[in-house]
Amino acid sequence: MTNEEHDTPTPSEPINEASAAPDPVSVPADTAADSMGDQTPSIESSSADPLVPSAMKTATKDATAGGWFWGTGRRKASVARVRVRPGDGTFMVNKRPMTTFFTEERDHQDLMNVLETTRTTGQVEIQCNVRGGGYTGQSGAILLGLGRALLNYDSSLEPILREHGFLTRDPRRVERKKPGQPGARKRFQFSKR
Repeated sequence: MTNEEHDTPTPSEPINEASAAPDPVSVPADTAADSMGDQTPSIESSSADPLVPSAMKTATKDATAGGWFWGTGRRKASVARVRVRPGDGTFMVNKRPMTTFFTEERDHQDLMNVLETTRTTGQVEIQCNVRGGGYTGQSGAILLGLGRALLNYDSSLEPILREHGFLTRDPRRVERKKPGQPGARKRFQFSKR
């Protein structure tokens, strides 16, 4: 077989005028990298690319329709979806005021502590939908969701929210019961006789 049958050039022949590597001294750095086969676009070209949104990171920070900023929180078996927007300071949980939904003073103080620490008390309207778990898990889920929603609302609050642990997920859950014993750690009484 000869090289003409396979249509492959021999190493001594140039491949093509357009695909030949240019002299890097005479060509600017940007065009030399592109013509050498480097497929990664430069930083300047990616921001001007019409297919890639220029505000990719800020798209999640923008308010949705209605002016709401969202945050999702989870704790134990509870999941809370929290919405925040500028308003008069109302705090609704499952279409009820927060003080009537949560009966424990501890839960009221924990949730209001987020607003007091970030100095947004009375400046934002908050609506939460929470499902699953008990009151402690639900208040913890709302706490995390509120922290995340406030971060989307105003990104300058991040140092305060992180310092006080309002953006940290609490991973603790109930340990499973083990077979052959009455609970996760408790054992039946053992008698030798």
